[in-house]
Amino acid sequence: MIATTVHDPRHDPVPAGWADFVACQHLYAPWDFELLGMEAWLSRNPPLLVVARSGKEIVGAMTALVCAPGQTRRYAPARPAGRFVPRVAQVYQPWLGGEGFVVPSRDRSVVRALERALRTRLGPGLVGMIYRNVPASLSPLVSGTGRVVRPVTPAASVLENRWGSAEEWLASLSRNRRKNVRRVDRLVAEDPSLVVRFGPGRSDVDAVALAGMLRTHRARFGRQRFDPRSPVGGAYLAAFLRRPDVHTLTYADADGHVHAFSTYLDHPVSPVLQFWATIGDRSHLYFDCHARAIRHVIATGRRELFAGRGMFTQKESLGFGARPMCVVGVPGPAVGQ
Repeated sequence: MIATTVHDPRHDPVPAGWADFVACQHLYAPWDFELLGMEAWLSRNPPLLVVARSGKEIVGAMTALVCAPGQTRRYAPARPAGRFVPRVAQVYQPWLGGEGFVVPSRDRSVVRALERALRTRLGPGLVGMIYRNVPASLSPLVSGTGRVVRPVTPAASVLENRWGSAEEWLASLSRNRRKNVRRVDRLVAEDPSLVVRFGPGRSDVDAVALAGMLRTHRARFGRQRFDPRSPVGGAYLAAFLRRPDVHTLTYADADGHVHAFSTYLDHPVSPVLQFWATIGDRSHLYFDCHARAIRHVIATGRRELFAGRGMFTQKESLGFGARPMCVVGVPGPAVGQ
């Protein structure tokens, strides 16, 4: 029998066994309960963590951003109690591009139990759920009668590591892209005004400044429709970057002012090239960032590298392919069914 609990990471203690589950399933850094709590306090649509157990063993979990009208300008809004407030639960890990649920057994009954727990917690105001950016391979777990499944475009970028060395990877590229990568290598190496650092657990960076850079960078591209995310907070980023499983790449001048940065979430199989932000016109650093991540994946023997959904044509020229994803809409009456 599956038992479920719902946790508000702003107030509730960490679920028993959660750290062991995160470690055993090799979940990425944003699944850390303390980070979920910081994200919730800094979010207009704060997440809930739903946990399913068989006996004492955790067998599944999901994070759901609770979105309600009239809360777009408020951070960490109070959970309404005792009154009808229409809400939509978006199953989402906002800083991983999706994949807001983990069910190692791929058992649909666990997913439905998680949904029912969320429906009970949110009450009759829950008008529906949205599973965002679900890998096509996992869509059977969340699809079904009364549910709407639509492909997400563009698809996620994934690089499958099939090379024994960085030189083999470079040789696999088109002639023009290979020349461009080597040119960018020279530009970065020979630029006396540029200090490049890459490593885990960085405490030597101004996280507030980097968070501001990230907000400015994203504002240039405009807000996505129906995007439930709030801006990344400086306090969250500071705690995030200090983690040993988060590598930060910075391009700074001699005075320490960062002109571009990215984050790389380590994983024994599938690392993620996560945040990217830059100021100024050094567009070649975007390619340098990806080339460094690819070389790191090859050097450490990881199986694949994920790099988000944007700029797919550029990533494709570096060896990335497309991994289909979908969005699944679940009307209120179908939640848990």
